[in-house]
Amino acid sequence: MDLSTLKAPKGANKARKRLGRGPGSGQGKTAGKGHKGQNARAGGGVRRGFEGGQMPLQRRLPKRGFYNRFAKEVAAVNVRDLEKFFEAGDDVTLEVLAKRGLIPARFEGDKLILKVDYVKVLGDGELSKKMTVHAHKFSKSAVSKIEAAGGSAQVVEG
Repeated sequence: MDLSTLKAPKGANKARKRLGRGPGSGQGKTAGKGHKGQNARAGGGVRRGFEGGQMPLQRRLPKRGFYNRFAKEVAAVNVRDLEKFFEAGDDVTLEVLAKRGLIPARFEGDKLILKVDYVKVLGDGELSKKMTVHAHKFSKSAVSKIEAAGGSAQVVEG
């Protein structure tokens, strides 16, 4: 066997349908388009969604909701997550939160790129370990629980 004897398997290559090539071809005369009408003409046919003048479906259905282009995306981290993933005395920064998978982010080399606008620490759960937490925003209950455990909540700019 050599390259000059290679052939496609039987049935792999199919000849294109040759329209309008006489009565013997089976697709002569009207070339499969029937007799007259809009779809038989060159360039004929109707636009996408056209239903013959009936009110089309995309106009019959109501418009619902909207997309707010100015909405800020927030990653929420609860106090219970801090208790679970960190030890006493830890410095909880955005980089550490990203590395532990608590906030959506990626790293380009050493640079952290957040996939959200800001990170907010919420007060759901209990905290018994002293730690310094860095985030963009804190709820009042989160601040009180972090400070009650002997830690501090520090606001990060940007």
